Amino acid sequence: MVSLRQLEYLVAVADHGSFTRAAELLHVTQPALSHQMRILERSAGGPLLERLPRSVRLTPAGRAMLPHARAALADAYRAGCAARQASGLEQGELRLAAVYSVGLGVLPPVLRRWRQDHRDVQISLSEHRHTDELLAAMTEGAADLAVGPLPRRWNGPVWTLGVEEFVVVLPSDDPMGDGGALRVALSALADCKWVHYASGHGLAEVLDQACAEAGFRPVAAVRTEQTAAAPVLAAAGLGPALVPANMIPTAFDGLVLRPDPPVCRPLAAYTRPAPDPLTEAFVRILLETVRVLPEPLRARFGLGDDEPPG
Repeated sequence: MVSLRQLEYLVAVADHGSFTRAAELLHVTQPALSHQMRILERSAGGPLLERLPRSVRLTPAGRAMLPHARAALADAYRAGCAARQASGLEQGELRLAAVYSVGLGVLPPVLRRWRQDHRDVQISLSEHRHTDELLAAMTEGAADLAVGPLPRRWNGPVWTLGVEEFVVVLPSDDPMGDGGALRVALSALADCKWVHYASGHGLAEVLDQACAEAGFRPVAAVRTEQTAAAPVLAAAGLGPALVPANMIPTAFDGLVLRPDPPVCRPLAAYTRPAPDPLTEAFVRILLETVRVLPEPLRARFGLGDDEPPG
């Protein structure tokens, strides 16, 4: 029978690519670790790890088992937390996952409200570049609740939070703002070099798709991994940037224009199929608190006059 300890060993070896390093971190001897791995491989019906001269890598069977191993360990951890909480030994921990832009623009007021009501609950926040990474974190049991773009497929509860709208950021003296314009057609910026996002970043896909619908492919002046850097670089004159409006600070001094037609994406929160009471409590506060774009910013950017695209 497969044990949690064996799954922990598999995850450690996979993460560090070395029996020696995994044994050090787990405080076991290398022969004991290797012995347990051989038992696990017999239970699995074949090799899970390929022993190379200087490293170790997963076989196809090992890659198939790894996400289930992570999920099993995460479930065991949550079970221990629930038992300790019921025994009065701790107040619990909530593991929250979000895409970068949500962590910057949507969650701060929610976390402030949560902190007021649940001071003794520890929050662990992991941030991800892409919707697929966020979904993988939930699938592997690395988080109790995810907040980000609406998932394409998920077998647990999903709550729609609203529509996230994007704006174009330019320097404050850019001619596009002459006459007090609030809107800009992306096609008018086709000849510009853009502040783009790094490969693998979810917002890189949003920008590429929006520009493709406008009839061009954006040329990058610079690519950034950090979502928060994009509007700053655009305001500094490196090129236009397409950013979620909810992450633009109220005192931002760049030129902010609404794409015409609007660029939007739905945001959602989703949990594992049987969320625990802490997760359910956070979802309630999230639904009560979150406004994808605060009213003062909506007025400033001229948002909200149109119905979201169907």
